[in-house]
Amino acid sequence: MKSERTRAIAVFALFAAIIFIMTFTPLGFIPLGFMNATIVHVPVIIGSLLLGPKMGALLGFMFGLGSFIRAVISPTVMSFCFTPLMPVPGTDSGSLWALAVCFIPRILTGVVPYYVNRMLAGNESGHVRRYIASFSAGIAGSLTNTLLVMNLIYMIFGPQYAEAVGKAAEWIYGLILTVIIAHGVPEAITAGLLSSIIAMKAETVIRKR
Repeated sequence: MKSERTRAIAVFALFAAIIFIMTFTPLGFIPLGFMNATIVHVPVIIGSLLLGPKMGALLGFMFGLGSFIRAVISPTVMSFCFTPLMPVPGTDSGSLWALAVCFIPRILTGVVPYYVNRMLAGNESGHVRRYIASFSAGIAGSLTNTLLVMNLIYMIFGPQYAEAVGKAAEWIYGLILTVIIAHGVPEAITAGLLSSIIAMKAETVIRKR
């Protein structure tokens, strides 16, 4: 029991380090001009599959913390959505609601994959079924992040988001949908592939130790 806990802590620390490395280097982000598409959620998803929802949620928190810090030290026009330390357009102060955008989707990204994988895999040990379950879990985790972030931005900062990207307010949800479809879907597929391959390989290695 003690060795398993020690192993879990070591794996958690490894994934937390990977999250921060990806957050503060070009490895984890695809710049789009007005925002950054991210693949930092992938180690969060894999951590959820390997370590369970509690540690997955903690990894998601680390993901959110990295986003918070990055929004402060490397600001973009959208940084006000992720930290209250950056003023909302048209005002002289930030909004505490930015913490909801920054942390809630990220934390849930570390929780949802575990339950999707558990639901689809059940108690089966078949390789194909486990691969499909982990692939689906990766997609679900990635979409959890994308859908929640973009929709929370729209609900909380819709007019300010429109001003920041130079679009009319009535067209802003169309832009949200474009981001979700054009970038969220490829991110989700990538996360599904990486999560299923890496998680299953890592699980095999961990069990042998």
